Amino acid sequence: MTEIIKTKFKSFLDRVETYNQKREENSEKHRNIGYILLFLFPIFICCMAEINQFKQVGAFLEFAVERPSVLIFNFLAAGVAFILMLSIFRKGWIAVAVQSLIYMALSITELFKFNTNGNHLILSDMKLFKSVKSLKSFAYIKITPRLIIYCLIVLAFALVVFHLNPKLSKHKPIKRFITAATCISFCMCMVVMPGVYMPIYSFFKVDTTSADNAILLNEKFDNNSFLAFLVETASESYENRLVEPVNYSEEYVDKITDVPLENNRYFNNGEKPNVIVVMSESYADFRAFDQLDIDDSYYAGFDKACSEGVSGTAITPTYASYTVRSEFELLFGLPVRGLNTPNMPQRDLAEREQPAFAQYYKSWGYKTAYVHPYISSFYSRSRIYSEFGFDTMIFHDDIDNVTDFTVPVEHYGTYVDDKTVFNQLLELVKTTDEPMYIHTTTMQNHQPYDQGENPDDEFGNYLSWVKHTNECITEFLDELRELDEPTLVFFVGDHFPSLRGETSVYNQLNITGENCSKLYEQTYFIWSNYGADFSCVPEEKFSFFYVPYILADIIKAPHDAFIESMDDFMKKIPVYSTAYNDGTPDNEELDILTYDRVIGDVMSPCPIPDEVLEASRDEE
Repeated sequence: MTEIIKTKFKSFLDRVETYNQKREENSEKHRNIGYILLFLFPIFICCMAEINQFKQVGAFLEFAVERPSVLIFNFLAAGVAFILMLSIFRKGWIAVAVQSLIYMALSITELFKFNTNGNHLILSDMKLFKSVKSLKSFAYIKITPRLIIYCLIVLAFALVVFHLNPKLSKHKPIKRFITAATCISFCMCMVVMPGVYMPIYSFFKVDTTSADNAILLNEKFDNNSFLAFLVETASESYENRLVEPVNYSEEYVDKITDVPLENNRYFNNGEKPNVIVVMSESYADFRAFDQLDIDDSYYAGFDKACSEGVSGTAITPTYASYTVRSEFELLFGLPVRGLNTPNMPQRDLAEREQPAFAQYYKSWGYKTAYVHPYISSFYSRSRIYSEFGFDTMIFHDDIDNVTDFTVPVEHYGTYVDDKTVFNQLLELVKTTDEPMYIHTTTMQNHQPYDQGENPDDEFGNYLSWVKHTNECITEFLDELRELDEPTLVFFVGDHFPSLRGETSVYNQLNITGENCSKLYEQTYFIWSNYGADFSCVPEEKFSFFYVPYILADIIKAPHDAFIESMDDFMKKIPVYSTAYNDGTPDNEELDILTYDRVIGDVMSPCPIPDEVLEASRDEE
């Protein structure tokens, strides 16, 4: 048996050697054809990557006719990338294989991302690559015959180049190094130097319009196509990177927070109610769009809670995705706009003890808890949020079958049932002697929405899940009503749901970047089981990040100069958001306070003891 294996292996090696000799002959015999293929490759791979995300060749050709200069920009950019590959790998077939893999991988990722949530791929999304295990549970990944054909065409091109084996002139390492360095330098300039990239974008008519919301960003994609969009948004992201504000200083922070304080605030006769903040994943009231004619029965439980408490409209900093933007504002009481509205603000935080609002509740004698029925590593929550002042953090990982929940876990659709989450909140309140501050970010209503009686009726399935949430709300509040502990509940959806890009209800509504403001308006309710005084709740719309101060005012918690300052900002600038079409200009004071609290030296009044802050700074 061993001899047979050796014989077959030797025969295989002989065939490989014979084929390589054939490839060596092809290098000279078909030299011109090989060079032509290498010359045409940047154009070929650009076209294939674009056709893949356009899905139809006709749609790509229509774009090529309407925006030829943008397509030429893509060809030239691919050419620079290919020259870089050739200078690194020397062999043409390796350069072709590597660039083909990168371009098609990005194109396929863009295809799946847009089909998943209606938003297009930008390079900063690559930060989520480590969470690919988490992402696959809600991504619409559908391998179609068309996708397979496009990939086979690219593979065939690469195999032809491999077979013809075109050889480049032998250059000394120093020349290859200079070529590679030149390409890399040019690519860097296209991202970090406006003096270089702006004239180039202008010449090729690449759309550089500032996109303040997700809809405008998608419209920019339509103008630029996939590859130019990736490059241009990389330039825009670098230009909007967070840097220390020019006037950031202890003197200026003191000036901002130099406000008179009320010294007689200490709850209602010392009574400290439980405070429960429920940020419901993808929960939204589509009755805001009259043309949809949504039956009120879907929202009966929500309406009942609103009638028993107080309700209004809060402005979310995000749409369809990036839940952590909304979560940041609710947890910190700070605007993501103050950080230039990053997709994932928690990744910009200094690695130290953070003055999130849970720290205030701890200083007021509360126990604090964070509850999220999903994987603790997603968005690095368990690591990052451990610095926010939570005594208890509860996660649930279906993939690895690990849970921190102390109540039976049930599912509704793909994710943990909202009823289970509410049961966990009740359990925490009932088993804790001290008053509790709890923040929960649910998961039940997260995409995908292709589960239900009709898998093709995404919107119908979504509404049925929302109805279930509202039924759970009624049961939850009924339980709290019977509880002999004063409890305040704030409930809001983090953003409107991610619905498939081309067939979504948003397209049916003809929503554009100019009329999309409703997608950033979320109806909330505040409810109590003890007759709380809601007179301090603003009647007008306000940004998410003001919620912690409103809740603190309702329970009459003590103010420091920072809270008092933010209360003043709420009166002067109730909405501060780049995504919402309110036209509010940048506010230096809000931006500096935001920077100071989460990235700077925390020079503003803070509930964290000085010695703890100093120790965490030393560790950093």
